[in-house]
Amino acid sequence: MIKNLKTKLSVEYLQDIFKSMGYAFFTKGEYNLNIIGVRNPNLISNSFDDTMICVYKIDGEWVLKEWEITTDAGEYWLENPMNEDGCALLVPNQYRGVYKIDLHQGSYEALCQRNGEVEVYRDDNKDQILDFDDTTKQWGMFGINIHRSNPSTQSTVVEKWSAGCQVFKKVDDFNNFMDLCRTSSGVWGNSFTYTLIKNEDLNI
Repeated sequence: MIKNLKTKLSVEYLQDIFKSMGYAFFTKGEYNLNIIGVRNPNLISNSFDDTMICVYKIDGEWVLKEWEITTDAGEYWLENPMNEDGCALLVPNQYRGVYKIDLHQGSYEALCQRNGEVEVYRDDNKDQILDFDDTTKQWGMFGINIHRSNPSTQSTVVEKWSAGCQVFKKVDDFNNFMDLCRTSSGVWGNSFTYTLIKNEDLNI
């Protein structure tokens, strides 16, 4: 994770980055959430070393929040993939309206991939190194959700918490994020866009 990322970014800078990439940036109204994952270049799995950013307006003023997450699968599922083609790793892109508040694995509310397809790499060599190979890309309904890890505290390693999902390290951070999503859904409906970018896209 980039420490204190929000101190190095302005909303205007993020808007410019999104414009250059051809992505939408939501500026209208209150609680119109820009949910952004930033992937760390580290290729060794099992760390919560990525960042979730959420940018939105309250009373006409911009708010920028950040939390520790992983955007990558844990070592367990890399070595023991559920899919015969390999473990899923989400491809950086903007997934418009793909997510909604629903039950993750029938258990608790999270942002779940219900409204459309996402694209993943398939890492099939069963080691702890993250392989982002363009020749393995697949689109589909893979259940790449945005959820928490440990339900009572924070996790130190990813392991089984992610088989490709975007996962919060700290339960309190996740709960804060979901409170924002519930507020947003009351204004804009139960449909959310998730944008995954790479650290180098920010040029900081």
